[in-house]
Amino acid sequence: MFTTQTFASILPEILILAIGLLVLVFEPFWKGEQRRNAGWLTAGGLFVSMIICLLAGRPGDPEMTLGGMIRFDWLGFFLKMLFMFAAAATALLLMDHDRAGKRGEAYLLLLASLIGMNLMASSADLVMLYLSIETASIPLYVLSGFLLDDERSTEAGFKYFLYGTLASTIMLYGFSLLFGFSGTTDLYGIAGALASGKIPPLIGFGIVSLVVVGLGFKVSIVPFHFWAPDVYEGAPTPVAGFLSTASKAAGFAVILRLFFVVFPGFDQIWTMTFAVLSAVSMTVGNLLALPQTNIKRLLAYSSISHAGYALIGVVGFSQFGAASVVFYLAAYIATNLLAFGIVMAYSRITGIEDIREYAGLSRRNPLLGLMMLAAFLSLAGMPPFGGFIAKILVFAAGVQANYIWLVVVGIINSIIGLYYYLNVLKFVYLYRLPNEDEDRHPVPLTQPYMIALVVLVLGVILIGTIFAPFFNWSDAGAFNLF
Repeated sequence: MFTTQTFASILPEILILAIGLLVLVFEPFWKGEQRRNAGWLTAGGLFVSMIICLLAGRPGDPEMTLGGMIRFDWLGFFLKMLFMFAAAATALLLMDHDRAGKRGEAYLLLLASLIGMNLMASSADLVMLYLSIETASIPLYVLSGFLLDDERSTEAGFKYFLYGTLASTIMLYGFSLLFGFSGTTDLYGIAGALASGKIPPLIGFGIVSLVVVGLGFKVSIVPFHFWAPDVYEGAPTPVAGFLSTASKAAGFAVILRLFFVVFPGFDQIWTMTFAVLSAVSMTVGNLLALPQTNIKRLLAYSSISHAGYALIGVVGFSQFGAASVVFYLAAYIATNLLAFGIVMAYSRITGIEDIREYAGLSRRNPLLGLMMLAAFLSLAGMPPFGGFIAKILVFAAGVQANYIWLVVVGIINSIIGLYYYLNVLKFVYLYRLPNEDEDRHPVPLTQPYMIALVVLVLGVILIGTIFAPFFNWSDAGAFNLF
């Protein structure tokens, strides 16, 4: 029966679909530069949709809707707002991309992927979960290879597609075993079957391993990270930013929902597995970021290490641990989108992605230099930015769960990360252009970039200073898991 609660549970997806239809209707009538208006329509529509959802679509007590396919709770709702915010910022950053910003299909693919991510955050059934993962992934395969005249982009799209389908197939096999042994696709029904001992421990370990492979690819943890540097470097920069933030956060949403709800009986297996993967991801990601000269590859390896940091909260396996992960995702989305937005704004003018070519940026555009300072210090986990509080919370969750060794590894890796983030800022602030003629080579910001970057930098600062409301929302979402 289609009730008010049912409508509210899928209100964000309905609004996103409406925005996509508007883009389809109006985009063919725009010519030349007017095609950029698809970005304004997408971003503006998403911001308005967020306001509507906050006013009229907030959940109450957790409730199953659409025949048990969707769980309407605060965890899914908060994550949906994060995904929509990330997509709106990405649409603004996409507008001034030379070869993708004037093509309406880019925004439609972005919206299609967003619908999949939203459903990933609230799926309560294996069938819905798998369909939502594929709905989120397939448009991103296309967007990664969107620039057909660019060999790096087509290579990125092809690699992402091949590795993604392989990981998805492995995960689907794990899902099929879950259904076969439990007799149901409902996540909470599967949890009951596992608790009653219907699935032998050895089989359970195999299923967990298969699922970890698929989700490990989505969040790009070691050893499932090999696609990330090439894809991030070759994909259009706004798409790379969206991949490294919203797509990764959607993967963590599934990890929280699956492992906290379905596999609590196997927690000794998967918590230690994730602890090892966390330590290896932090270490490998940071060590491989050290020698990078291409800033997009540096951010790719950085994102691998940040997946490792977030996993510490998962390993905590508690309400506080889940809340720390959700808070980490909020801070990371704002911070990494800001970093990729700055890279996009700079490379649009210079056509360069080499770190050494950022020399003199603080003089060529002081505001952009300050934004880059905020982004990279937040990624490094320095106060008063969002990344600092986020790391404190996941480390606290690790200590609470007695994974002291993992927290020590995280702290050491944070110091390693600080080195290469400061190395980039060294070129921005301490180095000069040849002949010291920065005044003759300004880096102007267009209106869409200015709006997106200012909103993102304010988000990074607010999450790091006035963090209590954000953590309360994260904690409310985590509470619904238990």
